[in-house]
Amino acid sequence: MSKEVKKVAFLTAGGLAPCLSSSIGFLIDEYTKKAPGVEMIGYINGYMGLLKGDSIPVTDVVRKNALVLTRHGGSPIGNSRVKLTNVADCVKRGLVKAGEDPLKVAADQLVKDGVDVLHTIGGDDTNTTAADLAEYLAKNDYPLIVVGLPKTIDNDVYPIRQSLGAWTAAEEGARFFMNVVKENSANPRALTIHEVMGRNCGWLTYKTAQCYRKLLARTKFLPEFMLTKGRQDVHAVYVPESRIHFAAEAERLRAIMDKYDSVNIFVSEGAGVADIIKEMEKRGETVPRDAFGHPRLDKVNVGQYVGKRFGELLKAEKVQVFKSGYFARSAAPCKKDRDLIEACARKAVECALKGVSGVVGQDEDDNGKIQACDFKRIKGGKPFNVRKGSFRKMLVEIGQCEYRKDENGEMKPIFPGMRKRRTAKK
Repeated sequence: MSKEVKKVAFLTAGGLAPCLSSSIGFLIDEYTKKAPGVEMIGYINGYMGLLKGDSIPVTDVVRKNALVLTRHGGSPIGNSRVKLTNVADCVKRGLVKAGEDPLKVAADQLVKDGVDVLHTIGGDDTNTTAADLAEYLAKNDYPLIVVGLPKTIDNDVYPIRQSLGAWTAAEEGARFFMNVVKENSANPRALTIHEVMGRNCGWLTYKTAQCYRKLLARTKFLPEFMLTKGRQDVHAVYVPESRIHFAAEAERLRAIMDKYDSVNIFVSEGAGVADIIKEMEKRGETVPRDAFGHPRLDKVNVGQYVGKRFGELLKAEKVQVFKSGYFARSAAPCKKDRDLIEACARKAVECALKGVSGVVGQDEDDNGKIQACDFKRIKGGKPFNVRKGSFRKMLVEIGQCEYRKDENGEMKPIFPGMRKRRTAKK
């Protein structure tokens, strides 16, 4: 883009993550340093604000104190879930009139506001919508570009190696469970379910469990008075990339319940969703979907389903399901995340001033180099690699098995990592 950048706009969209406020703070600070003459605004409540022309200016006071935003969670300008290509949904919500194209309404509003660069901060849905908008702008010769930042606590955006806010979400989820795990002392035979929020949060569930177990390792216990590490440890971790074999796992977990009088399970919000939906549809129930076509996970309710199934199989006296998502996703970023956010935000400004569009992040196809990745490459739902060494090591440590059918069709346990070593040829 040869046009001089005179005005930029920011919007945050989708669910919250511990990077939204921080990203805006670093973006404002970098523009103030590198291009102090550039005017800035923020669209209120994401794409909803863009369609409605609802924005707030970045004043001199905000510029001067922009780094304050980097120490906060949430988003100062608000979020929403809007898909610009879902015309029916936009009309239904009163964001556009019948017969209007939301992409054109958004593009025209950007031109009306004099915006040269739009910075979108969000996950896969936000950035695929940004891709739709960027493509529309290019095809119709609108003189502006879109530069995105990859926010998702699930860390599930391809080709981004590490999305912004994910490390913090794992640490905060671990802190959350350090308190609620004590609920297993409220009743005999207590089953405690930690449901980790996110449709494709296999990585986050694993990382949260890993962070939690590191906290446990630094905690003193008094086993002589029944205060044991084993009672508070993680006893099972279930992610979307692996099936939950209820009957086989119940046999293993029942022994733990008998020993410690409690069982603690970490489960992804998206684990086993397909199987649960099939059961719901067999009962004649309709699973509602959001504007992006995703099943409404609050209606599928994986945590309650897993709790009910294992509660019956383990003869639990009390089953409790705790969701750490709202605690974790609205947190301020940790230092490790803040450093990554700052590096990506500063690169995003560099790209914007050079007229380079795309989603700025660690490109895993280029050795993790921070650069603008073409919008066409951005995809959500990047699966967690369950063959990851540290994940399999954790499963071995907690005694969780993999299962395979034998020649009789029965499920037999196979412990991950416990493979026969090949004998070297003499």
